[in-house]
Amino acid sequence: MENSTATKTPETQDNAENKQVVLNDIRAKWDKFSEQDVSALKGKDDLVSQVSAKYDIKPDQAQRDVDAVLKGRKIGAGA
Repeated sequence: MENSTATKTPETQDNAENKQVVLNDIRAKWDKFSEQDVSALKGKDDLVSQVSAKYDIKPDQAQRDVDAVLKGRKIGAGA
């Protein structure tokens, strides 16, 4: 049986790099997030609720802010 986790394909490397870029963008925009906070995000909805709570802004404004930062990119388990 072959151990496929030991070898990274260019696609998985690109996905990992893209994910790191997104996480860096989030931390650059919202400095109240620790690296651990950002790494633990479950998805866009989770980010919206946390931005709303940490920055005391309405969810609809948090949604617009998150959409502007993510620009269609995904975060969390599906990223």
